[in-house]
Amino acid sequence: MKRDSWLGGALIGALTALPVIGLMLLGDRLAQLPFLPFDLFDWLARVLPGWLIVPSIGLMVRVITVLHVGPTASSAKAAEHSLAILIFIVGGGLFGAILAGVTGQRPGTAARTGTIEGFILSAAAIAVEASLGFSAADAVNSSVWIVIVLTLWGWALGRLLQALPAPESAGPAPRLSRRQFLTVVGGGAAATTLGALGLSNWLRRSPPPPPAAPQPIDTSGTTGAAASPPQPTLAARITPAPGTRPEVTANPDFYRIDIDSIPPQVDGASWKLELGGLVDHPMSLTLDQLRSRPAFTQFVTMQCISNPVGGDLTGTSRWTGLRFKDLLADAGLQASAIGIAIRSVDGFYETVSRADAADDRTLLVYEMNGEPLPPDHGFPLRIYIPDRYGMKQPKWITHMEAVDQAQLGYWVERGWSQEARPETVSVIDAVALDAQSGTPATAPVGGIAWAGARGISRVEVQVDDGPWTAVELRVPPLSPLTWVEWRYDWPFQAGRHTFRVRAYDAKGEPQVAGVSDPFPSGATGYHSLTVSA
Repeated sequence: MKRDSWLGGALIGALTALPVIGLMLLGDRLAQLPFLPFDLFDWLARVLPGWLIVPSIGLMVRVITVLHVGPTASSAKAAEHSLAILIFIVGGGLFGAILAGVTGQRPGTAARTGTIEGFILSAAAIAVEASLGFSAADAVNSSVWIVIVLTLWGWALGRLLQALPAPESAGPAPRLSRRQFLTVVGGGAAATTLGALGLSNWLRRSPPPPPAAPQPIDTSGTTGAAASPPQPTLAARITPAPGTRPEVTANPDFYRIDIDSIPPQVDGASWKLELGGLVDHPMSLTLDQLRSRPAFTQFVTMQCISNPVGGDLTGTSRWTGLRFKDLLADAGLQASAIGIAIRSVDGFYETVSRADAADDRTLLVYEMNGEPLPPDHGFPLRIYIPDRYGMKQPKWITHMEAVDQAQLGYWVERGWSQEARPETVSVIDAVALDAQSGTPATAPVGGIAWAGARGISRVEVQVDDGPWTAVELRVPPLSPLTWVEWRYDWPFQAGRHTFRVRAYDAKGEPQVAGVSDPFPSGATGYHSLTVSA
């Protein structure tokens, strides 16, 4: 009997979690109120130890890569969202089981007890939101919303437990059997959830933007140490092989990896950058004040340290912002400062070394590809640091403090590399078998190579077990900080063939051939692609 009570409570708890999810999604869409499933997931990701989180990230990326389910970044976020929903449903089952167990001998008290437990649960949820910074809405509205939803959930769950027919009854048969009751509850929960989700999607929908026509790359206006070559020089370069990725990544296609289920939504009008610590003149600057300072524009390639060999967690964009060194000079950076600790709206943190901050190419960025920085990529302000993986480059920046002691960053504390210097990588994007030309026939092979800010001097391709052959580089690149496209016109041979690629940085140092996982310092090994011709 007791076991049946626990199981019935768990099932009802899990079922009623569904309309709660739908209701919270409505609150998020209408008023940016907390969506607890995602916020609880983000909180867990922050408090769980690195030895658990890091392997989970690696496994997720490997599965997405092997199964080819789509772009790694968006597929990973979709997987995180699904897991967050599942965890919340399981939590609902646990909520119901505990309530059923506590009130098993006194079923008439289930509604009152459920209300009390829901209120206690809401207090815990508010503490979680406070640790995340109440970024979606103000603290009062968020707290009231959480108390209302979770307290009502506890009350409703208790009422349903009171109405749940016993497995065996000595009296007259109930109007609904236990199975029928659970079916009705499940059907009602599903209908309510679908209605809430449908209304949420309707509130969110907006006409899709028309597909953007390909535009020539505009290199005018690039300035500073990483300025682009003249346009005529770039126009004289070789034509990339068909299927090679675009030289500049469109904003919607740029990978997004961060610690948030949903990117923070920051009000640019009220946002300010606070700069303090070991500076002579602490500053509090609005976005307009930052934009009024001398601006620098440069094309840069950025890559996630989690990117596997041949992966897509990389992109190239045109960044615009102010030089970090100029801002620190105006603030009067003191000699004792060894770095600048940066904190983001979402709680992410990292320390930029004094040497990186003094680099002419290090920018505080507010524009991406000629547009205001998108919310997904750090609006209103992020940092770009040359020759570092993305894990060292905070987005949604809000506070900076000049410090005299080393402070570990968010991902460094979880076991990732302190230096995060990019490995030399090369990728085969395509073997264009349908673009054969000439006599004898050749098929273009193309891809990219990148070595951080070190540059690329040579790329070689091997077909099957043949010799390594130097390929053409599409040089000069857009800037000293971007990847280099390459092309190889392969003498076509019918059959099944495996292509491998390797690169050398500008100093002639070869790409690491040994295979290693991304953790902790970035993936190494040669990329290969097998095709049937």
